[in-house]
Amino acid sequence: MTGDRGVEGGPASGRPTSPTGADEERLTPAARARAAARAVAERAGIGVRPLRDAADAANAIALFDGIWRAAAADRPISTELLVALAHSGNYVAGAFADDELIGAAAGFLAAPPGRVLHSHIAGVSAQARGRHVGVALKLDQRAWALEAGLTEITWTFDPLVRRNAAFNLRRLRARAVEYLPDFYGQMRDSVNAGDVSDRLLVSWPLATEEVAAACEGTAVGPSPPSAAPLLEVAPDGGPLETRTVPAAAIVATATPADIEAMRRERPDLARAWRLALRGTLGELMAGGARVVALTPEGSYVVARGDAQPGPGPTGEGG
Repeated sequence: MTGDRGVEGGPASGRPTSPTGADEERLTPAARARAAARAVAERAGIGVRPLRDAADAANAIALFDGIWRAAAADRPISTELLVALAHSGNYVAGAFADDELIGAAAGFLAAPPGRVLHSHIAGVSAQARGRHVGVALKLDQRAWALEAGLTEITWTFDPLVRRNAAFNLRRLRARAVEYLPDFYGQMRDSVNAGDVSDRLLVSWPLATEEVAAACEGTAVGPSPPSAAPLLEVAPDGGPLETRTVPAAAIVATATPADIEAMRRERPDLARAWRLALRGTLGELMAGGARVVALTPEGSYVVARGDAQPGPGPTGEGG
C-alpha cells in the first residue's frame, strides 16, 4: 500500500568499500551484492536480518506506526500479513542497532514469476535518520533477491518527495517506468492525509554494472543532459509551468524542496504541485516519454519520443 516512501537516504548515503580487481572477478553477482550490503551495514553499525515470527512482525508494525501514525484500520500493513509474507518465502527484514529495531522492509514475489520482487514498504525510525539505515535495507534486499535468482525489484514512491527521488534514482540507480495517478486511492495516515496518492513506479535491474557500482559506492557517470524547463519552482514556492517549449525533445519538471512541510503549511501550494506534476511528468510518461535522469536540484529530466539525450560532463552520479 505504501511502497518504499519511508526509506531514509540520499545521493551520498552509505558508501561501502567495494571488492576490486581479482576479488571482484571471483564473486558471483549475488556474492558481490552481499559483500556490498554487509559493508554498508557494518559502517552504519547495524545488523540486518530476516523477521521471522509474530513477535518480530509486531515490532515492525510498532516501528511503522511511529513513522506513518495511522489509525489501526489505516495501517499500511498488518502484523498478520507480515507473518504470512515471511512464512511463504517473501522478503521481510529488519535493521537492528544492538537489539533495537530501527528499520524494516517487506516485499513480495511478483510477476513475471521467478524474476521480480515488489518492495511494498520500508521505513526507518526518526531517531536513526542519517545513519544510512535505508541504504543498508535496500542493499540487503538486493542481495536477498539475487540469492533467490531474481533479477529485478520494483517499488513505488511519491514523485513529489525530492529526497526519495534522489535516493531511488541517483543513489540506487533505479529507473522510473510508470506514473500512477492516485494509485492507492485515499490514504489517511499522517504522511499522506489530505493529498491524492500519485506514485512513480521504479524498476531496479539488480545485476547491471551500473547498479552494482552504485551499491558499492563507485558509480561515476555523465551529468544529466541539458533540458528545456517545462515545470519550475515559482517565487512563492508553487509550480510554474512553462508553455513556451512544447516541442522540446528533452524537458525538465521540477519538484518542491519539501512537499511534506508544504502540505502542513501551504496545502494550497501542495495541491497545485500535485496537479502540475501529474499534468507534466504524468502526461509525458503516459505518452511514452522516458525519465532519463534526476538533476541534483530534484528535477526529472524527460526524453520525448525517440530523443536520445547526449552525455553531459562526467561527474559524480550518486
